[in-house]
Amino acid sequence: MNSQTSANTSMARRARMLDVIRQQGFVSIPELRDSLEVSESTIRRDLESLEESGEARRTHGGVFYTGSVTTVRQFQRGNPSDGAWDKKRAIALEAAKLVNDHDTVLLDGGSTTYELAKQLVGRPLQIVTNSLPVANLFSASDSVDLVILGGAIHNRTGVTHGPFTDQMLETINVQKAFLSVAGVNEKGFYNSNLLLVETERCMMRSADRTIIVADSTKFGRSSLARMLEWNQVDTLVVDEDLSTLWRDRIDELDTNLILAPLNNSQDTHSNSIS
Repeated sequence: MNSQTSANTSMARRARMLDVIRQQGFVSIPELRDSLEVSESTIRRDLESLEESGEARRTHGGVFYTGSVTTVRQFQRGNPSDGAWDKKRAIALEAAKLVNDHDTVLLDGGSTTYELAKQLVGRPLQIVTNSLPVANLFSASDSVDLVILGGAIHNRTGVTHGPFTDQMLETINVQKAFLSVAGVNEKGFYNSNLLLVETERCMMRSADRTIIVADSTKFGRSSLARMLEWNQVDTLVVDEDLSTLWRDRIDELDTNLILAPLNNSQDTHSNSIS
């Protein structure tokens, strides 16, 4: 078998594998092995490829479907060489450690919270979100009680916001709210959409604990609307590329800072199956 034929065979097998995972939501490794009639080592190699593309996520004993549905906007990785997604994945790995099984967790829309959601798939949780892409990740998971906040949909990001969303938030309580931002400076935390900012303020009021997830490139920047002030944030999760200057400033502001090591995000795939 020449190299081109082998590559075509692998692509076809992965397509069949993805179909099985998509249809069932969760599939065990032995089930995939029997369905495709290949070895477990081949299954594991193919799953690594599907996970890197964002279409599946491996967990103990099997794999969850995390790919897109054609009617739901998904986040695109862009240029992999710029390191942005490595930062977001590293932050997601650390933020996931703050979540205990059976917690009630609120996730807003954003590429970093989307990466966090992927780390939480398969865990026994109550998830509240205004993000259609995030909700899609959990829609096939039997372990999650999912609540979607209604309201007007922001087409570019696939999140709900506005008065209906805010009214619903007034009736609920969550233990932890994970919020993303467009910018951070000495005055506080910013986003670019005025309606979304008001919804995020409602999210903060509904939470026992507010946790900001922001990569280091957001620091020293502002945007259209200030969302939160420093004294309203319990914990800030940032990648380890955050400058020493900002680390010192955050220490002076008495905000709990968690630095996410970037090397751990590189090792995620190789450690996700035991």
